[in-house]
Amino acid sequence: MTTPFSFVLEVPAASPEEARRHFLAKLSVETDAADVHLDLERGKKGFVVVDTRSPDAYAQRHIPGALNLPTRTLSETTTARLSKDDVIVTYCWGPGCNGSTRAAAKLAALGFRVKEMLGGIEYWVKEGYATEGTAPQGQPVYAER
Repeated sequence: MTTPFSFVLEVPAASPEEARRHFLAKLSVETDAADVHLDLERGKKGFVVVDTRSPDAYAQRHIPGALNLPTRTLSETTTARLSKDDVIVTYCWGPGCNGSTRAAAKLAALGFRVKEMLGGIEYWVKEGYATEGTAPQGQPVYAER
C-alpha cells in the first residue's frame, strides 16, 4: 500500500547553500577521534586535548598527552596554563556523556576556541588507539566506572 505522506520529506530539505553553512558550522565546533589521532601522530601543533572527566577516570585511562581538567573545575584559574592561541579539544566518556559539551561551553565563555571530540574516550578506544593510565589495554571503557 502506498501513501503520499513521507516522514523524510514532510519538512523540506535545506537548500544546498543552507546545508553547506550548517555542516561547516558543525565542523567548526566538532572533531572526531580519527582526526585527533592522526594530527597527534603527525605532531601537529595548535590544539590541546582536554579530558573533562574526574581525576580517577583520567588516571585509569586517557588519550596520551591529554590534560585533565574536569568540567566542574573549569575557571580562569584552572585554565591559566592554556593558551588562547590554541584550539581546545574536549572529550569525556562517550556519546551518552555531555561533560565535554559543558566543558566546551565553559571554555568558550572563558575566551577559548573549542571543539568537542565526538564519541569521547569510548570511540577513541573503539578505533583501536592507544591510551595511557592504569587500566589494561583492551579492558572495556565502562568497566572502569
